[in-house]
Order: sequence, then C-alpha cells, then structure tokens
Amino acid sequence: MSTYANLPAPSPEQGMNRYLQEIRRFPMLEPEQEYMLAKRWVDHQDTDAAHQLVTSHLRLAAKIAMGYRGYGLPQAEVISEANVGLMQAVKRFDPEKGFRLATYAMWWIRASIQEYILRSWSLVKLGTTSAQKKLFFNLRKVKSKIGALEDGDLRPENVARIARDLNVSETEVIAMNRRMSGGDASLNATIGSEDGTGSWQDWLEDESADQATDYAERDELDQRRELLVAAMDVLNERERDILTQRRLMDDPVTLEELSGRYDVSRERIRQIEVRAFEKLQGRMRTLARERGMPLPAS
Repeated sequence: MSTYANLPAPSPEQGMNRYLQEIRRFPMLEPEQEYMLAKRWVDHQDTDAAHQLVTSHLRLAAKIAMGYRGYGLPQAEVISEANVGLMQAVKRFDPEKGFRLATYAMWWIRASIQEYILRSWSLVKLGTTSAQKKLFFNLRKVKSKIGALEDGDLRPENVARIARDLNVSETEVIAMNRRMSGGDASLNATIGSEDGTGSWQDWLEDESADQATDYAERDELDQRRELLVAAMDVLNERERDILTQRRLMDDPVTLEELSGRYDVSRERIRQIEVRAFEKLQGRMRTLARERGMPLPAS
C-alpha cells in the first residue's frame, strides 16, 4: 500500500514524544465515516481513503506496541512494525462484516509485532518449541496476574504456578525470566517535551481513543471466545472435557483426578490433552484464516 511513505515515522533521531504528538493530530472516525472510507478503498482502491483509515488508527497501533516493551528492542521499530500490521488490516478490511476496523486491526497489529520480535530474538535465546514461545509472550502477563512483580528471580511458589499455567518446566520459567528481566519500561516513565516533561501515557491518552480501544478489546475478546467455541466442534466429548478441565479452568484439574474419572493412566490423560489441544489449535487457525484474521505467534 503506497500510503506508508506518507505516514509519520517513529525514529530515534526524531524522538518518540514528537512522533506521538504528530499522530494525535489525526482525528478519530465516526462509524459512518469509517464505513464510507472503507467502501471507497474496497470498491475503488482509493488511496486517500486508505490513508485516512490508517492515520486515524495510528494511536491504536502505538498503544498496542507499548504493550510489547521489555523485549530489548527499539520502541521505534516495534511501533513501525505495528504500523505495518495496521496497513495490512486496512488492505484486507471488509466493512460489510459488521465490526469496526479497530477490532480487526488489533489482530494484524499484534501478529506483525510478534513476528518481528520472534525474528529479532535468536533461536538460542528463545528456544524453538511452541510452549517456549507461549512462555516468551505471556510471562509478564502471568507475573502481573499473580502479583509476582518483584525484580530478580521469582519465588519458588510463583515459578511453580507459572510453569503449571503455561505448561512448561520450572527451569524454563526461571531461565526466561532471567533473560527478560531488566528491560521493562513504564508507560508513566518521564519523557522530554517542549513544555517541560510528560509521560508516554500523557501522549497516548485520549478519551475518544481510549473508548475506541476499550471497545475494540472487548469486541476482540468476544470474537476470540466465539472462535474457541466454534473450534471445539473438532473434539469428541472426552477430549473436550479433558481439555476444558486441564487448560480452560482457573484452577486446573489434576491428571490424577481425571485418570480416576476415566479409568485410564495419567499418561493417557496427558496424551489426550496434548492431542486435543493440537486439534483445537489447528481448527482455530483454519477458522481464523476463513475470517481473514491472523493468529498471533503461539
């Protein structure tokens, strides 16, 4: 899409505060405006319409990109990748599907960022299994959920909880936490400005933008749930029950308990769980492709 050359570009030389100032100049779109612009792009390949759709969502891309700080990568490059994902979303967006561009774009923005991060981290640093990649992208979220916010090594009980939640070994949790520690930055961190000082949040916050983002996040969550429910039809009754009890419950049922319930060994329950999860992932990827939605790296 040729509109990319005309977009504000984050760079170390320019400074992030100046970039965030620039993207705040672009107005948010009303639903009717967004629909008409999207129709102009779909029906007539109107690049001016596409440019307006992209620029009106640059704050959304920046806000999502800020959620991926702490991977030791330049924030300007992460935002640039978010913008690439945003343009891919605009290119493929179908306004007749009934949802807003922000909802659809979040999938593409996150997928683009995650692919960039995976390319940037060497296989030696990251590891190659899907479980390790899941740990890589979810460690900070799980730490926050259980209140494990201390610097340095995690407490043994928190290591055990994270390992269980993400289905990896405790050794992998400890190693990944050490690799990723020390690089996180707060949205409240101070940055310079012409009027003195401010924070990332000062530049990103905007009442209408927050409302749009909150709506998009809720809508995306609803769509993910709908995708999960639809994909469950690939599983038989036993697989569905075991996967639900082991992967989808806040307090997962033990292998021992399920082995007693189904009168099979714990190893057999584990095998059924793994196979059911693989089948579910495959079905979700198929459904996501059919709906034009990329799946984030697992």
